[in-house]
Amino acid sequence: MNVYLDSSFVVSLYLTDAHSQEARRRAPREAPFELTPFHLAQWAHALAQQEFRGNLTAEKAGQINGQFITDRAAGLLQEIALPEDAFSLCAELAQRYGSSLGMRTLDSLHVACALELKAERFWTFDERQGKLAKAVGLKIS
Repeated sequence: MNVYLDSSFVVSLYLTDAHSQEARRRAPREAPFELTPFHLAQWAHALAQQEFRGNLTAEKAGQINGQFITDRAAGLLQEIALPEDAFSLCAELAQRYGSSLGMRTLDSLHVACALELKAERFWTFDERQGKLAKAVGLKIS
């Protein structure tokens, strides 16, 4: 795998937000993308949050999720297992960078997954997550 997408990047591909145009510009050249169960859980929560906040109707959320499912079935998004050592590496990243970068557990877990999956590039719209990815040698653009 060359590119690892964090969940916010995946969400920006399907929901319209401030980063959607950039996400959609980059993605077609690089697909297919690998998603872990962590991505899938965050996807479900992101969609539910948009509905909860009133930004999406249940019908629209269902349509967007249907496109996500269609893209998975077409092989544009491929589900893979969460790397075995992702949580231990996540803790190591927290110990090494947490006090200087202030990232959250979910941020360091994404970066740990990217490292364990041998990604070269890390796509995110989250500033702290991007700083961590860069600190560990991942290209963030």
